Amino acid sequence: MKGSKNLIRSQLNLLKPFASKCSINTARLAQDKLGKLMSHYHKNNLLYENVKIGDIKCTMITPKDVLSTGVILYLHGGGYVAGNINYAKGFGSVLASKCGIRVFCVEYRLAPEHTFPTAIDDSLDAYGYLLSHGYAPSRIILCGESAGGGLCYSLCQKLRDKGRTMPAGIIAVSPWTDLTSSGESYQKNEKADPSITKSRLKYFADCYAYGSILEDKKVRPLTNPNIEDDLKVKQNPKISPLFDTQEKMPPSLIFVGGDEIMLDDSVALHQKLLDANRESELIIAPELWHAYLLYDLKERDCDFDKISKFIKHTVPPQNKLRWMALDNAGKIFPATRSRRWSNVFRLSATLKAPIDKSALQTALDVTARRFPSIAVRLRAGLFWYYLEELPHAPEVLDEKPYPLSKMPFDAISKCAFRVLVYKNRMAVEFFHALTDGTGGLIFLKTLVSEYLYQKYGVKVPHDNEILDRLQEPLPEELEDSFIKHQGKHPISRADTNAFRIGGKREEDGYLTNTTFILDADTLLVQARKRGVTVTAFMTAVLISATARIQDKRVRKASKYKPVKVHVPVNLRRLFNSRTLRNFVLCATVGIDPKLGEYNFDELCEIVSHQMKLQINKKNMASMMKTNVNSERNQLLRVVPLFIKNIVMKLVYNAVGEKKACFTFSNLGVVNTPEEFSAHVDRLDFVLGSQSGDPYNVSALSYGGKTYLNFIRNINAPVLEREVYGVLKELDIPLTAESNTRGREI
Repeated sequence: MKGSKNLIRSQLNLLKPFASKCSINTARLAQDKLGKLMSHYHKNNLLYENVKIGDIKCTMITPKDVLSTGVILYLHGGGYVAGNINYAKGFGSVLASKCGIRVFCVEYRLAPEHTFPTAIDDSLDAYGYLLSHGYAPSRIILCGESAGGGLCYSLCQKLRDKGRTMPAGIIAVSPWTDLTSSGESYQKNEKADPSITKSRLKYFADCYAYGSILEDKKVRPLTNPNIEDDLKVKQNPKISPLFDTQEKMPPSLIFVGGDEIMLDDSVALHQKLLDANRESELIIAPELWHAYLLYDLKERDCDFDKISKFIKHTVPPQNKLRWMALDNAGKIFPATRSRRWSNVFRLSATLKAPIDKSALQTALDVTARRFPSIAVRLRAGLFWYYLEELPHAPEVLDEKPYPLSKMPFDAISKCAFRVLVYKNRMAVEFFHALTDGTGGLIFLKTLVSEYLYQKYGVKVPHDNEILDRLQEPLPEELEDSFIKHQGKHPISRADTNAFRIGGKREEDGYLTNTTFILDADTLLVQARKRGVTVTAFMTAVLISATARIQDKRVRKASKYKPVKVHVPVNLRRLFNSRTLRNFVLCATVGIDPKLGEYNFDELCEIVSHQMKLQINKKNMASMMKTNVNSERNQLLRVVPLFIKNIVMKLVYNAVGEKKACFTFSNLGVVNTPEEFSAHVDRLDFVLGSQSGDPYNVSALSYGGKTYLNFIRNINAPVLEREVYGVLKELDIPLTAESNTRGREI
């Protein structure tokens, strides 16, 4: 909404006689329309979240391109008698859009209905709200124009009196700091200023100080006939901040028009701040009027440059994550990729209504900024790969022909995850170097929650698995927990090779995803019947099915190989970690069929005992130590990356997938708030297939159903058939879905 100063001045001059005499209701309507007009021109670049602090309406405005980690607490002007949240959002939108900073707008209660000090109390509540939502005082800037500018200083007095920490700075636009109108400019500039008159300001001051009465069906301010007492009331520093000592005030940036009636308020305030050894800069715009900055004049773009510099000065950029080393588990994935294989896994949510791709894109733009360790691209250094933060979220894509299609390395170097849409389903596919299933699930749930807010205005409560998009990432979310929690002594990784299922591979890399849908309660009953967990029970089912495949393919029992399964263990609970990066190690459980046949109850008992032996804090810490020692090998550290890749790939091909038949990863029961589950029918977790062997299996439970997903790169459903047979023998009913060629995904 840019205009020239001459055009705006002429319009204000025409309105001045009317504006100086109109009723409070008319003044409020006029300001609200001005606010709506200002915000209209910037709304496409901003996100708005309405909140309430008791009965106080507030709005957090977030620019889509956030340049500062701070927040502006914006207190609007209007003589303390006019301005609602729509008006506040007007200049708040201008600030957010032009300066790339979040702006928190407050609809404090107005006079004459609510007299001094109500506006200060409401502003204090808004300041407390920001503190309680993760913003340190050092990252909060106060901003206000006219009465709102004075209110910024009144609020700081209140904070000082309470012994609380001051905000980082104050941006005051034509601040009304002297409600006694004692400055010479009140007479000198009254005709030159096209926006306000001295008599109108007295009207506002009386409303704020004393309230009003209804006389001849008109609201009139109460006045104080005792001139000396009236002066004493209005010289109260919290009503007229100019009369404060200005001690301990934060740095100030003050804008004022050279022709405005309140010029002396700003000049005198600036001088008092300097006299109190406080930091202050005064910008006097020649030939301009009161609160001129609101009109976004094309001749005064320099003022917003000043504001941006002030923000950077008072709220310097935090050590924002620009790049980070791969975590200990993630280092293997780039090295072991191949032409046919990229280690990618998938999490998806199926909603009850079709996905609005545009709303999802907006939700992704917001969510990506909350996950700086996931919204990244993979880069190659001289000695190691590293992750570099993305400048913006990737584009939401339409679903690929099949899930987990190859993510080419040049794509990973641009963005290491992708968001896909198909009808009611949104899916996120992650390169495994970024995170594990738990970290990916937190990302998906947060993305879905943000989508529900963008599309339907639904506010899903935040917890440890649905993150608050307005909160800055916590340091512990970004840590490499393997390094932090490694044990003192390494453990041997020696193990025997396992049976390999094998099969005719799909020539074009097609992946078949088959889902068994089971009743979660039925599985739980069957597991408890045998005294084991659902994960142990399902692992026993998979081992039983795989043993049957070997029995059919290998004629002589003497040539049987062990049937083993890798079971990833989420280490966050064991080690009290909040990392969103990889923090998983595998327990390897199984049987040696050479020793004889095993009935199913025996399998459950064996698997359960093996998991208990392996999944404990001491054993897992020792496994971490072994892996970290390999990373810290002095010779390996100085070897160039391309040689490391060759060595790591040879080791992985020789050892990596030979110690187990496949991986079975169970994320367990996924609990969500009612606001989430009311819109989401289903969640799925799909591991990528192995590099050489055909299968991986994954599961999660949601909404009373367990979704067991098989992914394979061969053309025959070998494992699925045998698992179906085992479940049938156990009287566990299921329904099956598959993207077998010729059918929809």
